[in-house]
Amino acid sequence: MPFILYADSLFTSPYALSAFVALTEKGVPFTLQTVDLEAGHQKRGDYADRALTARVPALVEGDFVLTESSAITEYLEESFPAPEYVALYPKDRRQRARARQVQAWLRSDLVPVRVERDTETVFFGKASAPLTEAGRAAARKLIHAAGQLVQGPNLFGEWSIADVDLSMMLNRLIFNGDDVPQKLKDYAAAQWQRPSIQQWLARHQPG
Repeated sequence: MPFILYADSLFTSPYALSAFVALTEKGVPFTLQTVDLEAGHQKRGDYADRALTARVPALVEGDFVLTESSAITEYLEESFPAPEYVALYPKDRRQRARARQVQAWLRSDLVPVRVERDTETVFFGKASAPLTEAGRAAARKLIHAAGQLVQGPNLFGEWSIADVDLSMMLNRLIFNGDDVPQKLKDYAAAQWQRPSIQQWLARHQPG
């Protein structure tokens, strides 16, 4: 039975992007449906009764519904393991743990960056205001950690889903013209060219 992935109707959720890329990389059949977050449809009974946390993304497999993007990507990794399918996480257990650490950190920290450089500024146009002092402090923290993590084209030698999440966070700064080291700009730009991400970005194109 093909999966159903629920994403936001504007296709700006970084977490829906992560789940979309995971499904696309695995090459498993899925259909995409959207939820109008601005209208509050995620809180209505028909969606909220099935999606436990009443958020997007939500992955539906028959009568099983899973929310929270990192839970979704780990579920897909276990359900469709390498080498038959593309790996979403590093093979080495310590690197795999590090990838999960990166995912958890980007979802739980750096709130000023996430608020002042929301993803609509990545997809639809720059923010109108400079970063606040709190935003600059969060940006410095992000850049410092990313500078330690990024030592090549991918974080762990081979591509992983953590590369999607980190490049998305960096692009919140890069696309708004904030100061980011060239090494990190090059990394994020290269990640953005991955075909699975390009498929997501194509949904923002007119036509």
